[in-house]
Amino acid sequence: MTYEFEVPGKITGKGRPRVNSYTGIVYTPTKTKDYETLVEQYFLLKYPRFKEIVGRAKVTITAYFEVPKSTKKSDKENMLNNIISPTKKPDIDNIVKIVLDAMNKFAFKDDTQITKLEVEKIYGIEEKLQIKIEEY
Repeated sequence: MTYEFEVPGKITGKGRPRVNSYTGIVYTPTKTKDYETLVEQYFLLKYPRFKEIVGRAKVTITAYFEVPKSTKKSDKENMLNNIISPTKKPDIDNIVKIVLDAMNKFAFKDDTQITKLEVEKIYGIEEKLQIKIEEY
């Protein structure tokens, strides 16, 4: 079975855990929690009766970034044709981490079930994440 969905809007990478200097408690930043919830909501919106994947899975993530407004016309064309790739934050590994952590425990039991992973950062008309999960 294959599940595909999009998360429109500004892409957020997984933030580092923070420590409360007063209590010493480690916590996940609010921005990270909010984005994980957003990913989960867009998935469940498209697949409301989804049953958790129990076998191995392949995840494909494509992160589309908007072309900066100050970009020259010639560069803009190259960016949209994937000749020039975005080399800005968030880092690709943090994008993967936030998506997999968001889907952990409801899309699959654990992210150890992910045995194949494809990730790409490219320029597009609008900023969004495109996520595909394939059970195989």
